[in-house]
Amino acid sequence: MRPSSRTAILDAAFRLAGHDGGSIEITFEATAKEAGVTKGGVLYHFPTRDDLVLGVVGYVAQRVDEAMLDRLSTPFEQATAAERIRAYVDVVAAGRLTRADLAIFAESLANPALAAPWEAVLSRWLAVDEVADRVVRARLRTAHLAADGLWIADATGIFAPADDRQAVIDQLIDLTHTAQSTEKEELS
Repeated sequence: MRPSSRTAILDAAFRLAGHDGGSIEITFEATAKEAGVTKGGVLYHFPTRDDLVLGVVGYVAQRVDEAMLDRLSTPFEQATAAERIRAYVDVVAAGRLTRADLAIFAESLANPALAAPWEAVLSRWLAVDEVADRVVRARLRTAHLAADGLWIADATGIFAPADDRQAVIDQLIDLTHTAQSTEKEELS
């Protein structure tokens, strides 16, 4: 099999997760059909359905991580908590997190092994424990949690902001800027 078959299979399984209103229907047969490979080709890379779903969860978490890295203006290791949270807000605001991402995230919540890739990515981006000021931490957590809500609203179409969407995003970004100013003052 070509080296790109694994990626094609993961892409196909990801697309399947976004079908039918977000219910996750990742099967070997459906994934093979969507990827344009045989069922045996899927089984070659993913011997069990759990292996396939874990592969998809890791693949999606990695894509989210890469999207957030693209939004940072500094290397990750040098980014402040506010810059990391702002990158998350930017990814959500750009519509980068979709119904399929949400379906895969939700599927992983029921199984600790499946949640591990999400935990690895999101814990490093959304951590604010190093921020000493409680008010600043609260602003950053508020921006993060509100961005989660925006992701869910956009992905499901339930109570998604329409006319005031940009104003909501501006408020979230403002929370991170205010927090970053205070965070940098603490470091001085």
